Amino acid sequence: MTERPTSRRLVPLIPVLTRRARRLSGSRAEAEDLVQDTLLSLCQRLRDGTEIDDLPAYAMRTLSNRARRSWRIQATDELEEDHALTEPDALLRLDCADTLAAIERLPTPQRQLMDLVVAGETSPRALSGATGLPLGTVMSRLARARAKLRLDLAKDA
Repeated sequence: MTERPTSRRLVPLIPVLTRRARRLSGSRAEAEDLVQDTLLSLCQRLRDGTEIDDLPAYAMRTLSNRARRSWRIQATDELEEDHALTEPDALLRLDCADTLAAIERLPTPQRQLMDLVVAGETSPRALSGATGLPLGTVMSRLARARAKLRLDLAKDA
């Protein structure tokens, strides 16, 4: 059986690819599969006539891309109930509800500013522009509103 030009170019890369695949994969079998998939891809490219300037670098990039693809597939496996790591967020929701209720109890000028903050506007300068109030007034009302909220929430706790 005669050796083809493609295999003569790829065989010297196998030890280097194998070492790299072992570092990228969880087991020896996965590493061997990764190398085999990479070599098959390279064979197809070379037989199709694709011109590859730096075959070792191209082979390493192909191997890395295939490893990354396998990680993505593993990362999307369905979680089972006993694998769940997050705690229920009921307490967080209660805290948010308490905070929103405390904001509703603020005096109207402070509540209006805090409503804008809850809506996502956090810059005092932007709040000043939105309300037409001087920047110093906005800053002092926010400071008083936050102090009152701290007291109200600490009292509820």
